[in-house]
Amino acid sequence: MLINLQQQPADALLALIKLHNADPRADKIDLGVGVYRTGEGETPVFASIKGAEKKLVEEQDSKAYLGPEGDMAFVAALMPYIFGKDSPDMGNRIEGMQTPGGTGSLRLALALAKRSGIERVIVGVPSWPNHAQICADLGLGVVEFNHARADGKTDMDALRAALSGSGEKDAILLHGCCHNPTGIDYSHAEWDEIAALVAEKKVLPILDLAYQGLGNGMEEDAYGVRRVLVAVPEALVCYSCDKNFGLYRDRVGALYVMMPSQADLPSVMSNAHALARANWSQPPDHGGAAVRLVLEDPALTAQWLAELDHMRERMREVRAKVAAAGRAGAVDLRPLGGQNGLFSIIPLSKEQVLEMREKHGIYMAGSGRINVAGLTMGNIDKFIDAVAQVTA
Repeated sequence: MLINLQQQPADALLALIKLHNADPRADKIDLGVGVYRTGEGETPVFASIKGAEKKLVEEQDSKAYLGPEGDMAFVAALMPYIFGKDSPDMGNRIEGMQTPGGTGSLRLALALAKRSGIERVIVGVPSWPNHAQICADLGLGVVEFNHARADGKTDMDALRAALSGSGEKDAILLHGCCHNPTGIDYSHAEWDEIAALVAEKKVLPILDLAYQGLGNGMEEDAYGVRRVLVAVPEALVCYSCDKNFGLYRDRVGALYVMMPSQADLPSVMSNAHALARANWSQPPDHGGAAVRLVLEDPALTAQWLAELDHMRERMREVRAKVAAAGRAGAVDLRPLGGQNGLFSIIPLSKEQVLEMREKHGIYMAGSGRINVAGLTMGNIDKFIDAVAQVTA
């Protein structure tokens, strides 16, 4: 009976948004919510997406159902960017389907893994909170290992130890780039080693590529995913267009399945389609169709890539200025300069995070995670001074 359900805790980041909105201070800073912001603090619709939406309004002649697989032309249009335009596996060993955002892709991937016999998922921590929540909801065990060391480097020893005790009923969930929440990514050499270890232990890789293009570039950010795929017979790739197309509320994602041969794909995809049908029937069409139109039009594609370059360069400039400050009180800010994407973690206690909010009007997650895109050239000094004060 519904009366037996227990009250669940409120989402901490959503609560933070409400607190920030209610704060009357003109110089308040929101470093909590995970969306890209311009130097003026806005999250605009991409000009390339606006152009695609105009075409969509003019040319779309039906809104009939597409089926659980969604817009397959959208799915195909993304593949060269993810797997490489010369990949022999596209259209051969790899097949995909559209999902409601990256979250839908992860939910589907993990449900598919469980249906195939996977019992545990190896996850580096800290990680995006929904990773563990989805695993728990599906009844999958989670094996945690430490993702990063205190010096801001990846903890490869912890990853090696986690894989040493793994087996064929295990999967490993890896962030493809722009690690959320640390911003600390694996190097090419580390990805090479990870690929070999995953292949040796015969664990199923689930590769979460949610921020492609926001780290070092579209090609560079795909290195880890591509390196793992070369080494293993099977893999699941979860993709999100939320950040790199600015389609947060439109829920645009895709799931890709790689199998040993093309003949192995139909049975797997039939299960993926059945799971999707039982969960959301079919994904929303509008955002996926807009992405497809961008990628089918050379002029819109060039405009989109230029917009993505600008976003990445702005975050690099912000990171460089923060890192140039060196130390702020007890905190060494220099590692932020070498990290990638929207997020980094500032090593503050919960009490210090609260002090940042109450005394300085700076809103950040209780873990110390900040959205780097919430900083601008006009408020970075305020942020650095506040960190120095609360850690003095």
